Amino acid sequence: MKEKNNIWTKTPFVFLFAFICCFLWGSAFPCIKYGYGLFGVPAGDAASQILFAGIRFFFAGVMVIIAGSLINHRVLKLSKMGIPKAIALSMFQTFGQYFFFYIGLAHASGVSSSVIEASNTFFAILIAAFVFRTENLTLRKIAGCILGFAGVILIQLNGASLSFNFSFMGEGFVLISALLSAFSSSFIKKWSADEDTVAMSGYQFMIGGAILAIGGVLAGGRLDLSRSGASGALLLCYMAFISACAYTLWSLLLKYNPVSRITIYGFMNPVIGVLLSAVILGEYAQAFRLSALFSLILVSLGIVVVNRKKS
Repeated sequence: MKEKNNIWTKTPFVFLFAFICCFLWGSAFPCIKYGYGLFGVPAGDAASQILFAGIRFFFAGVMVIIAGSLINHRVLKLSKMGIPKAIALSMFQTFGQYFFFYIGLAHASGVSSSVIEASNTFFAILIAAFVFRTENLTLRKIAGCILGFAGVILIQLNGASLSFNFSFMGEGFVLISALLSAFSSSFIKKWSADEDTVAMSGYQFMIGGAILAIGGVLAGGRLDLSRSGASGALLLCYMAFISACAYTLWSLLLKYNPVSRITIYGFMNPVIGVLLSAVILGEYAQAFRLSALFSLILVSLGIVVVNRKKS
């Protein structure tokens, strides 16, 4: 398929698919917090949080493989070279990223987590420049990174007192998950040229999800299924769908477009995450306070500046 006839490169479709991804990812923040209450998972129960994450991502992988196999009229399989790549990717994208994210989100608000997670865009720029050396670190990109990280810091300031609201197990873990997410984006871009993007996405979810779930069970984690009922099953199905749909679409966008063209749409993640956290979790006071609004503006400006092309 020639690139000019590929819907993955046409601006209206790029915007549509990127918006779908960002809306789904934005909805994940409040859904995870809501799920902890639904399944009776306390903030200090890391094992149950990891089990919750593992179940979600394992079934997300199953969804991706089944859907991809039906669309392609064949069972999706990885090549021999693709198996170690999927395992490595799962260590960053699913196991590593969400190990820290699920525990961190239990100790931080959905609003602050939404903004902090957006820092993965700036980490991706730094990693591409210093680790993978796929692009140069220009003054424009440095300025964008400074704006973005300023927004991440601002969301942690506690009201008029300007005291710094930060915990390592909360906001710190969310920040680590953002760093691992940035690494995974670089790996996806690097390997998508040689591997089936959908198959890679599906199998890495299954591998990472299985490791998380098994680790959670061995550590004593449990979910109160009798308490959650049908609502819990529906929530898990939706959360699995979030990952299956969003990461597959995002991976395909990265495959056919420059990274900078796609990551600019990431500014929608914290905006949607903050708004949905306010609606679903009732975090109106934090979502609409002046510092939160300014932090969203700074993060959004930072992403735009980093990805803006010269006239």
